[in-house]
Amino acid sequence: MIIELMTTASEAAAAAPAAAAGITGNVASAAGLFGGALGVGLAGSKAVEAVGRNPGAFGNILVIGIIAMALAEGLGVMALFLAR
Repeated sequence: MIIELMTTASEAAAAAPAAAAGITGNVASAAGLFGGALGVGLAGSKAVEAVGRNPGAFGNILVIGIIAMALAEGLGVMALFLAR
């Protein structure tokens, strides 16, 4: 049983560098996408708050909010593709 465990451990150690590279890329992608989602959420919440304070400026706030959300989401998508 100990010999089987040692064999399994040596095989895992040989495959570790390849697995570490994949995990690092996945963590970087997740962090970038989390940042993009956080940016979209903040832009949306602030746009809703601004409309609540000044309903007459709904059209202008909507345009600026959509642009801000698109930029934040674009950065998240770029992080997804560039981290690999």
